[in-house]
Amino acid sequence: MPVLAKIAPFVFVLSWSTGWVVAGFAARFADPLWFLFLRFSLAAAVIALIALAMGAPWPKSRREIGHAMMSGVLLHAIYLAGVWWAVRNGVPAGVSGIMAGLQPVMTALLAPALLGERITARQGAGIALGFLGIVLVLMPKLLGVDPAAFRAIAVPLAVNFGGMIAVTLGTFYQKRFVSGGDMRTTTAWQYIAAALAMLPLLALFGTPEAAWNQTLVLTMAWSVLALSVGGIFLFLYLIRRGEVSRAAAYIYLVPAVSALMAYVAFGETLTPVQLVGMAVTAFGVWLATRQR
Repeated sequence: MPVLAKIAPFVFVLSWSTGWVVAGFAARFADPLWFLFLRFSLAAAVIALIALAMGAPWPKSRREIGHAMMSGVLLHAIYLAGVWWAVRNGVPAGVSGIMAGLQPVMTALLAPALLGERITARQGAGIALGFLGIVLVLMPKLLGVDPAAFRAIAVPLAVNFGGMIAVTLGTFYQKRFVSGGDMRTTTAWQYIAAALAMLPLLALFGTPEAAWNQTLVLTMAWSVLALSVGGIFLFLYLIRRGEVSRAAAYIYLVPAVSALMAYVAFGETLTPVQLVGMAVTAFGVWLATRQR
C-alpha cells in the first residue's frame, strides 16, 4: 500500500478538525458568507496556479467541467455556507457537530441504492458506534442548551441539516461523475463554481464586511491552504481510492479531535464521558474502515 494511502486518513482528520477552530476565529471578524467567498476564490486561484505550473491536463468537455462544478457547489458552497450561517445565527456548536455525524449515517444508508456498494454488518456496526461516540463526546455541550432555545432557531437548524444533505449528495456525485480526470484541475473548477455560488447567497443573507487583522489573515491562510487545498485533496483522494461509505466514516473522528484541540487551544474541559466517547468513536471508525 502506498505511503500516502496509509497516512491520508490521519492527516485528513487532523486538518479537517481545525475547521471548527477556523470557523470560530473567522466569525469574530468577518461575515461568514463573505469569508467563504474569499476563501473559495483564493483556493481556486492557488490550485489553478499549481495545476498550470505542473502542466496538469484540464477537462476538455463541457460535460466534465459541468460535473466538476456541480460537485463543487454541493461539497463546498451549500455545505459550508449552510453550516457557518447556522452557527452564526444561533445553532450551538455541539448540535452542529451531531448533525455533522449524520453524514456517514446517511452515506451508509444511501450507498447501496445510489452506487451499489455493499455495506457489511461490520461496517454497519462501526457506523452506529461512531455516531454513538459523537453523541457522548458532545453530550456536555448538549446538556447546557436550553430546550426552549431550539424553537427560536428552527430555521438555522433546517439550514444546517440542508448543508449535511448537500455534502452527502456531493460525495456521491463526486464518486459517480468526477471519479476520473486530474484532481488538480477538477478541484480548481469546483472552487470556481463554489465561489460563484456564494455571490447570490451573499447578496441575500450576508454583507461584504471583514475587520482585517493578523488573526483573520492567518485564519484565511490556514483555511485556504490547509483546508480548502490540503484537506479537500485528501478527502477526494480517499473517495477515489475506496468506497464512499468508508471515506465518509472518517468524518466521525472530526468532533473528537476538535474537542482535543479546543482543550489545548482554549482550555476547554474534557469529561470522562467525552473520553469514553472518543474511544467508542475510534473503535467504530476502525470497524467501518478496516480492510479485509
